[in-house]
Amino acid sequence: MFEELTLKLETAFKKIRGQGKLTEKNISDALREVRRILIDADVNYKVAKDFIEKVEKKSLGKEVIASITPGQLIIKIINDELIELLGGVTSPLVLANVPPSIYLLAGLQGSGKTTFAAKLANYLKKAGQKPLLVACDIYRPAAVEQLKQLGKQIDIDVFHIDSNPVDIALQSLKYAKENNYNAIVIDTAGRLHIDEQMMEEIAKIKETVKPTETYFIVDSMTGQDAVNTAKAFHDRISYDGIVLTKLDGDTRGGCALSIRAVVNKPIKFVSVGEKLDSIEVFHPDRMASRILGKGDIVTLVEKAQSAFEEKEAEKLEEKLRANKFDFEDFLSQLKIIKRLGSVSQLLSMIPGLSSIQKNVQVDEKVFIKVEAIINSMTKEERRNPKILNASRKRRIARGSGTSIQEVNKLVKQFEEMQKMIKKLNSMDFNKAFRNFNLKLN
Repeated sequence: MFEELTLKLETAFKKIRGQGKLTEKNISDALREVRRILIDADVNYKVAKDFIEKVEKKSLGKEVIASITPGQLIIKIINDELIELLGGVTSPLVLANVPPSIYLLAGLQGSGKTTFAAKLANYLKKAGQKPLLVACDIYRPAAVEQLKQLGKQIDIDVFHIDSNPVDIALQSLKYAKENNYNAIVIDTAGRLHIDEQMMEEIAKIKETVKPTETYFIVDSMTGQDAVNTAKAFHDRISYDGIVLTKLDGDTRGGCALSIRAVVNKPIKFVSVGEKLDSIEVFHPDRMASRILGKGDIVTLVEKAQSAFEEKEAEKLEEKLRANKFDFEDFLSQLKIIKRLGSVSQLLSMIPGLSSIQKNVQVDEKVFIKVEAIINSMTKEERRNPKILNASRKRRIARGSGTSIQEVNKLVKQFEEMQKMIKKLNSMDFNKAFRNFNLKLN
């Protein structure tokens, strides 16, 4: 996300870092370039102007500490103001004091609202809630069926009756209370553009069910149009938070940087992929860090912790220490990596890799091929790769839709990995450390 914006800012910061001391001229020159980059990224003009003025005001007359450069100081100020622009603090999801908690979703058609409804329900389920999805979009063809299919994927019930949206929402509340659901996610109808009928319907649903929180769902790739739509929705239904979808797409970042400042409502969640677990709580400080190319290690660690189970990790460690790591273990690790998200997203969270990513294309299809090859092996072959002779490899290649060369390449890489694991296990780290100390003394 924000790759283009990040790379342009990094280029501008390189010029700033080269300055020997902080002067009014080099501050002005640096911020003129930053303002141009923000406008190119489709950031609202007034938002960009106010942002630059705040940074300039804080930069002028600021004493430079001996341990840092003028460039570092400006970047620090930009980082602080960027966090403030994005909301300052994290705004967590609010739970009702008396269940069920009700979350009403609103937005234009094509914003990813229905998919996000399932993602939010899945998020609530993982947080220990018992959620119910409610299908109130009776206008878009197959919208109800889509929500049912999504609910089936995550094993969450979907409520729908043949009635009008306001009545469906009202009856869902009664049904949830009778069946001990403690969270309700209501998917409403979208339109291709804002119209009074849609606004009136959402306003009536809100008045009827009195939601714990109302979220405006916005496609982050729509730029300034999204900001204008967000304002129109807020003026009519006064929502509590914003959800940015499709943030993994080709977005310039203008929507994310403008929307909170224009409507003065917090960004609650971001959606960063097609999978139903690709939802993140929005943290202004972490997002600012990503935009400025400093990565987001905290989110990466959180993703890893949610994907790895402690027992699995212990079992894997035992196998590694006993030199018994086989293709079945390798396959299970691949599945864990897939749960974490795309490799490109993971790399973007590691500090300093945003500029490298521009020149390195990560082919996600490689993982599909590797998985197909391993799945085409028998259990015996996975556990004992040494028995993989030419005829077995030909069968595996045919079964996986790959070539013998690709099978050979994977087997060779796996053997190299096993050698490396064996070498690491044979090292006596305590002895090595003692020898190192002796040399120092």
